[in-house]
Amino acid sequence: MTTSKASPPKHLSSEAKRLWTKLQSDFVIDDEAGKLILQSALEAFDRVQEARALLAKEGSVTRDRWGQAKQHPASLVEASARAQMHSALRLLKLAPDDVE
Repeated sequence: MTTSKASPPKHLSSEAKRLWTKLQSDFVIDDEAGKLILQSALEAFDRVQEARALLAKEGSVTRDRWGQAKQHPASLVEASARAQMHSALRLLKLAPDDVE
């Protein structure tokens, strides 16, 4: 059976595209389901990076309309996207705890 290495989706960041290429070369991800899961993992990776950049710029605490300090919404996005990314990597058996 021949395996073809798919090109990374165009909408991914350049860093996510680099990871796509690296993971495609290091692991066998040759079925459509695997590629969709990898795409989901890297989309979540991009969301984590976007949220981190926003938090670096604005800080992790923001003020509501009454001036009360509260958690920045981007920190919730970051945590959720990180969990999604780790879940997708586990499905592909690429999580660190899957290494024997």
